[in-house]
Formats: sequence, structure tokens, C-alpha cells
Amino acid sequence: MRRSLAGVALAVTSMVALSFLIPLGALVMSLVKEQSVTAAEQRAAALAPVLTLTTDPSALRESAAGLDEAEHLVIHLPDAQSLGDSQAPVKLLERAQQGRESISQKTPGGWICLQPVVLPGDRVAVIENFVPDEELTRGVKASWAVMLLLAIGLVGGSVLVADRLGAKVVRSSKKLAQASHTLGQGNLDTRVEPMGPKELRDAGVAFNAMAHRMTELLAIERELVADLSHRLRTPLTALHLASERMAGTPESARVEAAVHALESELQAIIAAARTPLAVGPMGHGMRSAETGSIPQATATGSTGPTGPTGPTGPSECPRSEVADVVRRRTAFWAVLAEQQDRACSLDLTQEPTAVSLSDDDIAAVVDALIGNVFSHTPPGSAFAVRVARTAQAVELVVEDSGPGIPEPDRALSRGSSTGSSGLGLDIARRAAAVTGGSMRIAHAPRGGAHITVVFALAPSLRSERGPRGSRRRAGWWPRKR
Repeated sequence: MRRSLAGVALAVTSMVALSFLIPLGALVMSLVKEQSVTAAEQRAAALAPVLTLTTDPSALRESAAGLDEAEHLVIHLPDAQSLGDSQAPVKLLERAQQGRESISQKTPGGWICLQPVVLPGDRVAVIENFVPDEELTRGVKASWAVMLLLAIGLVGGSVLVADRLGAKVVRSSKKLAQASHTLGQGNLDTRVEPMGPKELRDAGVAFNAMAHRMTELLAIERELVADLSHRLRTPLTALHLASERMAGTPESARVEAAVHALESELQAIIAAARTPLAVGPMGHGMRSAETGSIPQATATGSTGPTGPTGPTGPSECPRSEVADVVRRRTAFWAVLAEQQDRACSLDLTQEPTAVSLSDDDIAAVVDALIGNVFSHTPPGSAFAVRVARTAQAVELVVEDSGPGIPEPDRALSRGSSTGSSGLGLDIARRAAAVTGGSMRIAHAPRGGAHITVVFALAPSLRSERGPRGSRRRAGWWPRKR
């Protein structure tokens, strides 16, 4: 925009300058020529009274020398004697003598002025004054140079002023665009300082109001989630009392463990919902609506607070070990798998698996994928979880022996899958995209779904590569009752 505004100012000012310079230059040249010719005619007229008094050559030369230092003044006496070097054509001179008319016209090499003077005895003398071309244009080039310099100064000044004004507008637009991108990436503390033209200042004020309202609405929504979660404590307490009454039965320990796990999850939901908004790369605090689970760690943001004039820059990027989080979350789901007679296997690499996501985000992905297995496969369907390490990425694979996913592309869209909101797969896809990874859905060898989530390694690990094929394995197999 700055270049465009400067170009417009340059074009407009140049056109205005040319529209003045061309006629003004021609006027200056015409004035200089007119002044030179007028001065020549005046000198010739001033010598005419002297010629009427005397025709003595010495007296006439002395008078002519006082009038014309350049010695361009020539006197043609009636006896054909000329005092000086004549530049007038013979025909033009005869015309002035015989016709007794004053002649002033352009001749080769300059301008000629002929002034006839009638002497006693009806004789005619002619005073000639020749003005060379350099005299006709003396000072014109200097005047043109001054006008050109003034025009260049005016054009340069206008371009500079336009550039400064454009820079102010561009600076305001860039700050507003940067703040919009930052807000879109999840930094809800982003604000801009209204500046620039009135329209951009109004846009900045509207942006700040929008961001403030978004923060308020999210805070209200989180508080509502916390309140709704707290209302679940009453039936949870009833379940806890019922499990105590079942003490001594074979199922009491299993029911008690499930109640405690559910209570821990509920407490984690309330704690996360009541945590002040701090949005990270994936949007902390957002968890699978299908599984309803959340890790016990509270959400931590990846971007620090910002001041009223905009973001102050990101704080330290979150980092977590995928294998450790997968091990903890799979252990949680293994209890429910045992109750439904599902064979569950876990295969973890021993190499470092650090990625630029928080434990909460990785846990949300694991909960979403395993939760989909329990939601969309019949009881008894086995599933397996595997974490593998490549040179540049960490692969999380969840496969099952259920019916599979008939339309993988459609399954990644929220609300478009039959019988599912699509939220769980979308959470996994977005988490992979944040790190620069991807997500793939295929058919598993067992006949079910085979979902691979690829996380790009943290920058510090991308050049490292541990021993290949080194893994530790753990498995859970339901007991037959």
C-alpha cells in the first residue's frame, strides 16, 4: 500500500509539475527574447538624434561605443559608408533605406533591427543593431534549471509525505491483521492500540470489544461446564454409598475402583473448567464431548499474557512425552476394557517421544480415540494401542476389531458422521496439525478401524535417533468369569 500511495503521489505531482513547467519555460524564453529585442531597438533609437546632428564618423563611433559595448551597432551613412561590421542582408538594408521603414525580424544567427533616419537634404541613414542568438537565450537555461530543481523538490516532498501517511495506515493495518491472526490461533488476551485513520481506529476499537466479548463468553461457558459437572456429584455419591454396601462381594473392589476413577475425572473437569482461560496451541480446556474424560492435570496455556497494545510474544512452548501419557491413559481405559471382556494390548517405544503439546492435549487425543472404540464397537471387540518413533515424528496408532469406519473422509467432519458427532477424530486431527503432523484412517488387519496420528517431534529431538526396534510391551487381558 505504501508503494501504491507513493506511486499515485509521484504520478499526480509529476503531471501537475509538467503542466506548469512547460508553459512557464516557454514564457521565460519568450520574455528573454522580447527584452533583448526591445533593448536593441532602444539603442538604435537612442543613436538617431546624434545622427541628425552630425555625420562625422569619429563622433558617431564614440556615441555607438557608449550605447553598445558588444559592438553590434552599425551605422549605414547615405554615401554608402558603413561604420562597423554589418550583419544585415543587402535586400533588407535597401528596403529600409528606400522604404524608410523600421524593420525588426529574425535572421540567420540572430535578430536584426534596422532603424532609418532621415537627414537634411532628404538623405536616409540606417542604424543597424544585431542581436546574436546567445543574447536572445541568455539566462534561459539557468531559469529552466531552477524551475526543474523546484519541481523535483516538490515531487520528492509530495512522495515523502504520501509515503509517511501510507506507512501510518499500513502500520495500523498490519497490527490489526497480526492481532487477528494471534486471536485466531487462540491467544484471547490479544488487543490492539487503535491508531491511524478514523476508520482503522474504529476497526481497532471494534476488534478489542469483540475479543473482550469472546473472553467473557468463554468464561461463562467454562463456568457453566463446571456447574453442570458439579451437579453430577450427587449421583456419584449415591454410587459410592452403594459400593460400600456391596463390601465383601467379588464385584465390590472393581465397582469401588471405577467410582474412584469417575470421581477423579469429574474433579479434573471441574478444576479445568474453573481454571482461568489460558489457551494454548490446541485450545486447552477443550476435551472430547464423546468420551467425557479429561486428564487430571490442569490446562496450561502456551502463550503468555499480553498487554493492551497487543501480544508480547509466546512463552515457553509446552512439551510432553507421548509414550508416558499414552501409558497412563491406556491404564485408565484398561479397567473398563476388562469389564467388557475386551482384549487390550499396548506397545510403546523406548525412544524419546517429546512433542510440542501439553499432557492434556495428548491425553485428549488418546481418550478420544479409545473412547470411540468403546462407543462404536460391540463389547468384546479387542483393540491395540501402539506408539512408534521415526526420525522426525511420533506415531500413535489405535486399531480395533470392530466394524471399522466406512467413510474415513466424512468421519473427520464434525456432525457429518451417522451416529457420531465427529468431535473425537477432529480433536486428534487438530492436535496433529498443530505440531505439523497428520492423521490417517485405514482398515486394520483385524477388520476394524486403523487410526494413525502423526505428531512432529519437538525441535530439539528431530536430529536425534535412538536404537531401532527397542520397545517395551505391556498388555491387559480380561479374566473369564
